Amino acid sequence: MMVGLVATMTNAADESPRHAPRGAYAKSARTQAAILEAALEVYAESGYRSGTLRGVADRVGISEAGLLHHFPSKSALLAAALDRRDKQAELVIDFDASGPEILRGLIRVVEQNATTPGVVDLFCLLSSEATSPKHPAHDYFVKRYEYARSSIRRAFEKLRDDGLLREGVTAERASVATIALMDGLQVQWLLDRQALDMATELKALLALLVRMDFHDASGSRI
Repeated sequence: MMVGLVATMTNAADESPRHAPRGAYAKSARTQAAILEAALEVYAESGYRSGTLRGVADRVGISEAGLLHHFPSKSALLAAALDRRDKQAELVIDFDASGPEILRGLIRVVEQNATTPGVVDLFCLLSSEATSPKHPAHDYFVKRYEYARSSIRRAFEKLRDDGLLREGVTAERASVATIALMDGLQVQWLLDRQALDMATELKALLALLVRMDFHDASGSRI
């Protein structure tokens, strides 16, 4: 998850007072936000297939018909909930930043993911189910991985241009390996959270790919 990995960059203008929703629109926006948060909670607890619209509606305190007024189908709700999770990610990666800062951003995202096991579990479950073209989240995950590969590849290209990519490592393979490791670490961590620290393992892999130091929030180095 890669959860939060492809967090979209925020637009400060959209959050300024003159853009703030008012009146009935504001109430509708708040209701939609509450529905999406409830959907993430229900799907994380019960899985997408078992989680029901009624369960989401009950958690918000509205009727199922009221929920459908905002989101016309279960698949539409899922897509919107996943999109909200991306946009609301606490740690936003600026893919226009330097190569080293982007990689440090990936580590911060993994550290954040470790604080939301339910959402990580949901992401792993959905990404597996969504390999079927008929799954409502199939297109979402296809596009997500395309964006992740291209964005992380560009980060490694910047590192290559700065002479920081290790010999024999290509930007394309480094991006694929990084995403594969992040996803694989999540599964192992969900099965046994005492077995490994996802951020530490990601730092160790990245250190094999690039010539740079990685620091955690306390400033320690790997």
